[in-house]
Amino acid sequence: MLFLLWDTVSEKHARLFRKFRQTLRKQKNVSRKHLKLWEKDNSIMQEPTETILRFFRRLIPERLFIIFQPYYHKILSGFASMLYRRPSKNLIVIGVTGTNGKSTTVEFLSEILTEAGYRVASTSSIRFRIHDREKTNTAKMTMPGRFTLQKFLRSAVRAGCTHAVLEVTSQGIRQFRHANIDFTIAVITNITPEHIESHGSFEEYRKAKAELFALAPIHVLNKDDKETYDHFLRIPADERHVYSVLDIPKKLHLKIPGEFNKENAMAALTAARVLGVDDKVSMRALSQITYIPGRLEIIQEEPFGVVVDYAHTPDALEKVYESFDVGTHKLICVLGSTGGGRDTWKRPEHGRIAAEHCNSIFLTDEDSYDEPLDHILKDVERGFYKAPSLQTKKLHYEKISDRKKAIEKAIMSAQKGDVVIITGKGSESVMMGPDGTRIPHDDREVVRTILAQRKKNHGNGKGGLSHTA
Repeated sequence: MLFLLWDTVSEKHARLFRKFRQTLRKQKNVSRKHLKLWEKDNSIMQEPTETILRFFRRLIPERLFIIFQPYYHKILSGFASMLYRRPSKNLIVIGVTGTNGKSTTVEFLSEILTEAGYRVASTSSIRFRIHDREKTNTAKMTMPGRFTLQKFLRSAVRAGCTHAVLEVTSQGIRQFRHANIDFTIAVITNITPEHIESHGSFEEYRKAKAELFALAPIHVLNKDDKETYDHFLRIPADERHVYSVLDIPKKLHLKIPGEFNKENAMAALTAARVLGVDDKVSMRALSQITYIPGRLEIIQEEPFGVVVDYAHTPDALEKVYESFDVGTHKLICVLGSTGGGRDTWKRPEHGRIAAEHCNSIFLTDEDSYDEPLDHILKDVERGFYKAPSLQTKKLHYEKISDRKKAIEKAIMSAQKGDVVIITGKGSESVMMGPDGTRIPHDDREVVRTILAQRKKNHGNGKGGLSHTA
């Protein structure tokens, strides 16, 4: 009875928050800065407890919080699970982790299980889905907070779902968001350097990923990522299942480009096999997927190509460029790098990779947060001079702070047969600025608007987009 009462109170609380936000927006005496800070804290309305906790967290001195942080997160994780009656006990939960390809693998596996006739819930950096209902993830947080995630799983149980596919991040693991969830299967895509400043080292980052596998009895490992494979073999498991892109069924025809998506497909197909799904069902489901939002999403193919992708790590960026750098057309690239002191080591690497593959580069904003944008772009620019190809080719690049204008200039400069590749944001619907400012922005919508204007002004020609499968 107490838990049912809490759910009712939570829903009413969320409605009150929405009303209060609307009232605040109408008040002339409320400063814009304070309103933005308030809205930042209330960007996820599914579970108002998260908002309350963030408020009280701010009252704790930072030095004191650092000492007690692990206990704080662990206790709240247990309380959240208890509050929603540990819903994962009534589900088969599959956790997908890794550096790149997590969201795509979650989407692939969810579609396979749905095709197999199961009711499926899933969470990823793209969206939250419970059977036939879905909501875009606008939180700038791949893995929801502890209370939000537990409530999501309880809602999945109420909707009659039998399976839940969750994208699990290293940051989420550090904050025990994965704890008190009964994982049946843990899937790894790959591990490359990421979040090094946050974790302290690559070894600590990999160690965080491995904690998911300590909770799941069944492990699905990528044999093609040898170092990660060897490391995760040391973790005890009841069952291990291994996949490789070399084992992809010959009859599987993916509509989504990119060699790396074959790896993601094999990860999903292998996990589905563990769950008893026939390969024919899996292949049918995978072959029906035409695109994943913001993941190598082709917005236009003719007369020149325009592609939007989430790539925000050096490894992912290089693989995206390699998918279209086939030597028959010019690559026009729009990119930046995250601010706020996040993984600053990546910036010159992004620059080096872009200079190696692209003919024209437009450097621009990509969630600068409180860091001066010019400082971020200079770090990216430094990497240009490390590209060996600059000795044999001339690189054109511009720095344009306004992301919409950068995309517009890139598209307007494209000629027949060229490919414009816009990376870093994918399907995200906001840009992050100073003081937690959330600026509405979707690369895909910006592209569509600009293409419509260009077509109106210049008409449409013929050409083609070629890429590696």
